[in-house]
Amino acid sequence: MSLAQLLLKAYYERLHERLETGRESVAARIDELLPAEIAKQGFRDIDADKLAAYREACTAFIDERLESYNPIGIQYTFDRAASREVAELEFQLNWYNSRPEFKALVAAVRAQAGAGVTDEALPELADELIRQVGAFPDRSIITAYTQEPALQKLPDYLVACAIEEIVCGRQPTD
Repeated sequence: MSLAQLLLKAYYERLHERLETGRESVAARIDELLPAEIAKQGFRDIDADKLAAYREACTAFIDERLESYNPIGIQYTFDRAASREVAELEFQLNWYNSRPEFKALVAAVRAQAGAGVTDEALPELADELIRQVGAFPDRSIITAYTQEPALQKLPDYLVACAIEEIVCGRQPTD
């Protein structure tokens, strides 16, 4: 396995650790962002039951992110060819286009994974990647939502914003 591949795995592992640790803070931030975004966009007919449903959807998306970043999750149980097929299917199913963001992440990983990097330096390099590029695929989600806000995109968007703020220590940007 190349140093770049190890660094990419370390990046996802650090995201998993940070999100697992900050899960309650992410959920609390979503509780603040949800009514504010609904008011900002002028989404109508959102009663208490619908608001609770959107909160539940956000919780499900947090769980999904935790699983996608999990270093021992299902994405590591298949060979590389199957992993590529799964990634391609995910790119096709999402309502946002994360291909350019993933290419930028891979480029940043390769740039940091230069000669002389030790295994011990990987966690620190992963933290630097998180500061530099944020959590994949947040930028893609935020950009797509900002360009065309819609209620069905709201849970993904709120989770992306909260992860950028709490887990990555960055302001959400597109």
